[in-house]
Amino acid sequence: MASNPLSYHHHRLREASFLLQASPPPFIFINDPISPRSTAQALLGALSLPTSTTTSMHHVHVNAVTCFSARLLFDAILNGLARWMPSWEEGCTNWSGPNDTGHYNESLDAFLRGLKTLYSFLHHSNSNLSQVTRFVIVVERAERLKDRLPDLVVPLTRLAEMARIDLAIIFISSRRWDDMRPSFGASPDPYFVDIAIPTKEACVAYLCSMFQSCQTQPNLPLNPYHPALEGMYTSFASILCDTCFPFTNDPDELAYAAAARWPGFIQPILDNHAIEQGKGNSNLTERDDNEHLFTDDAMLVDDVHGFVTPSEEVRMRLNRYFKPSITAALEQLYPRSSNAQDWAGANKPSPEALGTIFPIHRADHPTEPRVDAAVKEKLAEPYRNLTRMAKFILISSFLASMNPAKSDLRMFGRGLDEKKRKRRRITKAPSAKTKSGPIKIPQHFLGPAAFTLDRMLAILGALLEENDNDDDFRPFKIDFSIPGEYTDMEVSRVGVCATIVDLTSSKLLHRTSPAEKLDGPPMFKSGVSYDVVLGLAKELDVPLQDLLWDPL
Repeated sequence: MASNPLSYHHHRLREASFLLQASPPPFIFINDPISPRSTAQALLGALSLPTSTTTSMHHVHVNAVTCFSARLLFDAILNGLARWMPSWEEGCTNWSGPNDTGHYNESLDAFLRGLKTLYSFLHHSNSNLSQVTRFVIVVERAERLKDRLPDLVVPLTRLAEMARIDLAIIFISSRRWDDMRPSFGASPDPYFVDIAIPTKEACVAYLCSMFQSCQTQPNLPLNPYHPALEGMYTSFASILCDTCFPFTNDPDELAYAAAARWPGFIQPILDNHAIEQGKGNSNLTERDDNEHLFTDDAMLVDDVHGFVTPSEEVRMRLNRYFKPSITAALEQLYPRSSNAQDWAGANKPSPEALGTIFPIHRADHPTEPRVDAAVKEKLAEPYRNLTRMAKFILISSFLASMNPAKSDLRMFGRGLDEKKRKRRRITKAPSAKTKSGPIKIPQHFLGPAAFTLDRMLAILGALLEENDNDDDFRPFKIDFSIPGEYTDMEVSRVGVCATIVDLTSSKLLHRTSPAEKLDGPPMFKSGVSYDVVLGLAKELDVPLQDLLWDPL
């Protein structure tokens, strides 16, 4: 803001700065309902710029919150205009005139006398006597004057008239002038400057300008603020504004939330680029947990020439993954319940973020060439601790999700000769006529479908009847004379229902129907991948490919 004070604010603020340099009105009221502090900083930056040779401008900025008494307000104005800094060695004395004999904070008359004395002293001490000396007093949070110093509101608005010097006073407030106007028309009408509520386009442009001010050199290694990522930051700023605009329009608050979330937001992109450059995952695990989100040296990727801007599909996955965390960041950072660095350290991207945004890096991806055997062994470890019945339930749930319900009788049914029915393959001669209509997509491309609990138990019984012939796993040495009697007893046990509940709590099964719904059977959906089910089927000697309606 200091380097470019008027980059964001409306042209009306520039208009006020031009008026102050030319012929200002004695009383100006600036209303900014969103960020009066930023408006005050921008105005002070404009006043600090070199002025014309015909005017010598002296300005001071006071805050009505800190100046809660008349003495503090008078001393702050006089010290600021005189460039006087109270020091501890000199007893913290305030400005008391050229001869150190005056006390100008005792009353309003003394304050007016101090203004005249200071004006005369500065005018005669100027080498160019032809210049016009002008005082500009900026009062931030002016609405507090009505509560703390109501008797000074009228004198301050008429300060130029009472002191009879070239002076302009500016009130900056988030409230309207009508809310703090003194009664009976005692104050003159000010020159109004209304700062409009910033639009999304203005906030995105402001955030992009902040990114450009933090950019590193293009020849440096890739880091979160490298110029090559400016396009990604523009997309991130747009998502941030869409998420945060229902809560705040303050550009500074948006920039604070962006500073906390952007390093973690871009981290999967940097990790993917590092892996593609052949570095693997070694540099990703050695990174410090807290510092890597805020230091450029810990997030470097040496080769920036091979960096390619992610596709639109990758950007959509990235935005979908991090969008909930942007709202969480605003909930913590806007009331300052936490600071940006601590929040980013506590909400750094999880190791699964890379696989979610780039599916090729997932361990269960069928075409993944980079995941070694050790990683696959680690991912398959939780399934080895499951019971034999739990493994059969996972296989039956996968079959129920991938096969259409009308195929169960053909895939798992038996005829009168107690032989299992086989899937009938129908081969048709190619027809010259082309069929119109939608193309049927295989189920393994659509993902797992929901199924009823009764259907899964029926498939479980068929699997146990055909593939659970080992007597070592049977609890009792009982000869069952009726076919299917053993499986009916097994699937109706309480332990099977308890195992289903445990698998659901472990996210290996997903319940799609609400728990409070009493009518109808519960609905589930498989939560394991094809590779996991294939490994379990090989362990239990289940011909998985023969049981799938659309084999992979």
